[in-house]
Amino acid sequence: MTILQTTGNPVINIAIFAVFVIATMAIVIRVTRNSQKKASSFYTGGGAFSGRQNGLAITGDYLSAAAFLGVTGAIAVYGYDGLLYSVGFFIALLLALYLVAEPLRNTGKYTMADVLSFRMAQKPVRTAAAVSTLTISLVYLLAQMAGAGGLVALLLGVTSPVWQGVVIAAVGVIMLVYVLVGGMKGTTWVQMIKAVLLITGATIMAALVLFNHGFNLSALLGSANSARQAVDGKSILIPGLQYGKDWITRLSFLSLAIALVGGPSGLPHVLMRFYTVPSAKEARRSAVYAIVLVGFFFLLTLVLGYGAAELVGVKNILAAPGKANSAAPLLALHLGGEVLMAVISGVAFATILAVVAGLTITASASFAHDLYNSVIKSGKADPAQEVKVARIAAVVIGILAIIGGILANGQNIAFLVSLAFGVAASANLPGILMTMYWKRFNTRGSVWSIYTGLASSIVLIIFSPAVVTGPLAIFPLTNPTIVSMPLAFIAGIIGTLTAKVPADEDLQAEMEVRSMTGAGAEGAVAH
Repeated sequence: MTILQTTGNPVINIAIFAVFVIATMAIVIRVTRNSQKKASSFYTGGGAFSGRQNGLAITGDYLSAAAFLGVTGAIAVYGYDGLLYSVGFFIALLLALYLVAEPLRNTGKYTMADVLSFRMAQKPVRTAAAVSTLTISLVYLLAQMAGAGGLVALLLGVTSPVWQGVVIAAVGVIMLVYVLVGGMKGTTWVQMIKAVLLITGATIMAALVLFNHGFNLSALLGSANSARQAVDGKSILIPGLQYGKDWITRLSFLSLAIALVGGPSGLPHVLMRFYTVPSAKEARRSAVYAIVLVGFFFLLTLVLGYGAAELVGVKNILAAPGKANSAAPLLALHLGGEVLMAVISGVAFATILAVVAGLTITASASFAHDLYNSVIKSGKADPAQEVKVARIAAVVIGILAIIGGILANGQNIAFLVSLAFGVAASANLPGILMTMYWKRFNTRGSVWSIYTGLASSIVLIIFSPAVVTGPLAIFPLTNPTIVSMPLAFIAGIIGTLTAKVPADEDLQAEMEVRSMTGAGAEGAVAH
């Protein structure tokens, strides 16, 4: 193992990590005892959570490592341009909760594909939706796994890629235990606990930063700007530090903004969270709690990011293992020493575990419910066998996530998540909106929209500067959404207008009533 100057005390860091893992695992085992035999229990926790509880869980699901580590680092290094992530993530949640989440919850049963296929031909639409869900979940998982590698590398001073890979593999194994033992119910409790810990920890850190500046935000911004200008003379308070170089970076900025705002409305693991409450009323209460908590947290990232820029310094952040992702732990070290850093890092570690567990269970549910049960078994699979398939799928997805996380290690987490948002905004959001709000939309339009958005966004990412350099970087932008999302809408429209089979008006009417009122939602099944 290669060791640089270790950040903090490795013994304290590992001990607090272990406490978080053992405590949350004990809670998962306790709350899920004898409750994972039914598909509804494994996928949705039996729909038994209150609006307040689910609001906390949505917060925990939404505030990933990108929100805490990635956004704080982006603001610390790029200032105004990094702040786009905070603003975009929050506005996106408003769009997702108000425009998409409740109608989806009222219409579906377990997964997003339940809704997309409600008034369509089941097998082609479910297959497309499942492929999209699995792809997006894997891309998002890469970011979380890479964040785990960077975080532990910082705390232990590990620079060897081999040992960082071992760390990522360990995170994957722990995550799989959460999913296999606890299902959605256990995962939900982990996310609730993690949301409380994350917001509390961020609040304490922000209060300490502001205390050092007499609780004067202007003084903090001025000090951070002076510290940043001392590095290269550039101001951290004006736009363009990252995206203002030329027209290509400005278009990348616009594409990123579209991805950040539209992406969460197409993220399966966020939308699936609304199936864990018993009624439409509780779904709305969930949304209110989540909006308040997430909005408050992203206000804190402004303080944390600029605080890290001043107190830690951009050079020190970029020189640390994990680079920009290290800003929040290094700020904690500066503010409260080794113990506070270990606690904050433990919270970040719990954040990663909770989010990857949520992503994994969403992907495995989509495979088992949409592909195995609805497509392969034509909706006649035994529930116990379906859950077994979901567990096997979770293991396979976990292994793929570990491999991908090792390959993506060292990238900024917020940037990696923005790519997942771009894929989600392109592959899922156009189909969801047209399914919910365009009566004429039909099976061909849905399938064309999903596959076009998915394929175009992935191909553009692969041939962009985000992945390759030199002649292979055919697509000049770092985010594909400004191109791939309109393509998905156009494909959906053309597919619909050229289809010979019209949409089912009776199912459309039933879907409209159900999505707007919640009537019959508890018994929603595939037709």
